[in-house]
Amino acid sequence: MSNNPLLSITDLIDFPAIKPEHVVPGMKALIEEAQATLSEVTKDTTPATWDDVIAPLERKTLALSRAWGAVSHLMSVCDEPQLRKAYNEALPIVTQFWIGLSQSNLSQKYKAIKESAGFKSLSAVRQRIINEELIDFKLAGAFLPQAQKAELKKVKETLAQESQKFSENLLDATNAYGLLVEDEKELEGIPADDIASFKETAEANQQKGYRITLQVPHYLAVLQYAQNRKLRETLYHAYVTRASEFDFEGKFNNNDVMRRIVELREKEASILGYRNYGEVSLATKMAQSPDQVIAFLRDLAQKSLPQAKADMAEVKTFAREKLGIDDPQSWDLPFASEKLREARYAYSDQEVKQYFTLPAVFKGLFGLVQTLFNIRIVKDSAPLWHPDVQFFRIENDKGEKIAQFYMDLYARPNKRGGAWMDNDRTRNRLYGTLQTPVAYLVCNFAKPVGDKPALLTHDDVLTLFHEFGHGLHHMLSRIEEPAASGINGVEWDAVECPSQFMENFAWNRTVLENLTSHVQTGEKLPRTLYDKMLAAKNFQSAMAMVRQLEFGLFDMLLHTSFDSGKDDILTLLNEVRKEVAVTEQPSYNRFANSFSHIFAGGYAAGYYSYKWAEVLSSDAFSLFEETGVLNPETGKKWLDEVLAVGSSRLAMESFIAFRGRAPRIDALLRHSGIKPIAK
Repeated sequence: MSNNPLLSITDLIDFPAIKPEHVVPGMKALIEEAQATLSEVTKDTTPATWDDVIAPLERKTLALSRAWGAVSHLMSVCDEPQLRKAYNEALPIVTQFWIGLSQSNLSQKYKAIKESAGFKSLSAVRQRIINEELIDFKLAGAFLPQAQKAELKKVKETLAQESQKFSENLLDATNAYGLLVEDEKELEGIPADDIASFKETAEANQQKGYRITLQVPHYLAVLQYAQNRKLRETLYHAYVTRASEFDFEGKFNNNDVMRRIVELREKEASILGYRNYGEVSLATKMAQSPDQVIAFLRDLAQKSLPQAKADMAEVKTFAREKLGIDDPQSWDLPFASEKLREARYAYSDQEVKQYFTLPAVFKGLFGLVQTLFNIRIVKDSAPLWHPDVQFFRIENDKGEKIAQFYMDLYARPNKRGGAWMDNDRTRNRLYGTLQTPVAYLVCNFAKPVGDKPALLTHDDVLTLFHEFGHGLHHMLSRIEEPAASGINGVEWDAVECPSQFMENFAWNRTVLENLTSHVQTGEKLPRTLYDKMLAAKNFQSAMAMVRQLEFGLFDMLLHTSFDSGKDDILTLLNEVRKEVAVTEQPSYNRFANSFSHIFAGGYAAGYYSYKWAEVLSSDAFSLFEETGVLNPETGKKWLDEVLAVGSSRLAMESFIAFRGRAPRIDALLRHSGIKPIAK
């Protein structure tokens, strides 16, 4: 046990040293230590004070969280059979500990601290942490009778296992698929670098020809560019039936897993005394009720649908008249949209991509945050889990380390799809000296081919800026109480605001010039091409808006008015589509089976928060538009009032402190190019 790297994390994690055999013994040992401390601090004889109860336990639980976070992170980026086996063995043990802690007498100690004479002498941040923890204790069932407590514990443990099963099914279904194309003629229209990637994938699989996977870069390359309609349909069918009854004869079918997850959440809400899981979810968010969220989503849909319908009619007409596709289907729309955009704006994503070489994008992004927040980002070294990963350090203007972060940017087998930021370490002084934050920034971009640098689409650049916005929120925090530092404790429907806010900069002319260097000539993005991109910025934006509203509405209705005993998930999704969607999906479409955000990613009854936070981020960015997009004074204000304060106060208070007023929806509609409906 002495050489178990999970037990001796002092500074940076030694990822290569972590082996599957370390996981279960490491977790058991850390839980044993945390459990012993929990028993000590909850004794009747232990004074109900911050220093006697909260501080000692926080040291132990953070050590456990960080070690388990390292294992969970490896599962996301390097999933392999032995690690998965160890993870699944440890998962119920870890889950049981956290549920046990949240239902323990610790809640009574927090209550006693709140009611003590010393509470008012605590800092405002510590008072807020205690108040928020008491809400969390309530949601964990800490104040329930013993029998209900035990029932809730079992429900939460089973939920954790079912969510993990959902993730595994989706990953396995995605990885199991590979379409081998032998004749390059079938790939006509697809960009050369994507075809080279198909070839590399085939060679890595000891195959001749071109192997196309369901990793997003491969999938989008086919859907957007392949002239071969049959190939587009084949890939589309494989992608939208992942982890369903149609996929590998149901080997990875998530149908029953989804139903069990929804049923367990209904049960959790019932035990806690809420009418539905939507109310449980919103207990710690900005939004006040499921009805408010549903009204918000429907209001946005009403404002967006006329334009979305017009956009859809236009692309279908173009497909019929210009591309000879008599009956345009879902697998034709990305292709037709790309051709329409090329025809209207005379440029393609592929043309733009040649300018966004990864080294240039890094240089421009780092230069931007240096200008706005008076920080520097420099290359650093750390033990890494894969050769593609890079590690960086953030310094202040005196050269002092503020934070560090890992960048894992390329798609590969055994790595979860999508993009995300996660925190490894939060800013704190738990051990006497300042520990600076460490973050993970993970994406799934196409790998570099041959000796060229990686090329990003502009959408990839937006994704990178988005995740970096999350990273800045975590890393530039000045709060030293871990529970309120960085993204910790920030209301879920506000946590996307700093990330979406950063995306706005990736449309600014000066910023884009600094982000670009043509892969062959080194030239900056030409003004003519930028003007076309800007003109095309809101191309089909209303269609994109209603797509997100479809996801958000489905999620909230699934967790409020849905009855898992008699209702059907696919039927609900189809009803939502009839209300807000403009794309007609084929009957075999099983989108819900891969909707990991709500079934395995923490967004249950919370997916609306992307749009909710976008209202905040668009309105916040409008102040930069008013004062100068690269204005360091406005940047300092954003840093001081939003990024640096973490969850030390309500998100709405932070927003008003920055903007000088409550948020308005106008900027989001304007940034999305959605025109007000004429009265």
